[in-house]
Amino acid sequence: MVLVAQSLAGFTLPPVCRVVPVAMLVLVNAMIPKPGETPGEWWGNTGHAEAKRHQNVRDNRRADAPFDSLIDFFHDVPQPVIDRAFAQGEPRQSNTVFGSPCTFKSWPTVPTHVLVGRDDRFFPAEFQRRVARERLGISADEMPGGHLLALSQPAEVSTRLTAYVATRRAG
Repeated sequence: MVLVAQSLAGFTLPPVCRVVPVAMLVLVNAMIPKPGETPGEWWGNTGHAEAKRHQNVRDNRRADAPFDSLIDFFHDVPQPVIDRAFAQGEPRQSNTVFGSPCTFKSWPTVPTHVLVGRDDRFFPAEFQRRVARERLGISADEMPGGHLLALSQPAEVSTRLTAYVATRRAG
């Protein structure tokens, strides 16, 4: 089984690997936790705020511009997809997860790929490459697209995932 996680779902990978046999992990613009770290701590521990400020300036926004889902998440998603997403209404989310520690002792020992959107405004590409290198000791792969790669670049994401699996089988 190949387990793919986007964004905050990176925190679910290590616990799932304890209970489900997984052959490969793919993190797509994902948070990469350390053992015991909460999603709430991750932001400061990785230096996300500074990376985001630099990205805002590169995007000709104020350094401290507030989060805007259309700018930070949906900027490269086709309009019909945006319309369908926003027709669902504001998602109801709990902040409880941000205080929940990731209860694993070490990162799972399965082949892992990190796929980064070159145009991600929320988790800038250089930030994600650094976090993947520091926390997993691996280089991230890059592709065109923003934070919601599966919505903005579905064919390319599918091609990348298929290639990861094919490489695993060939190896």
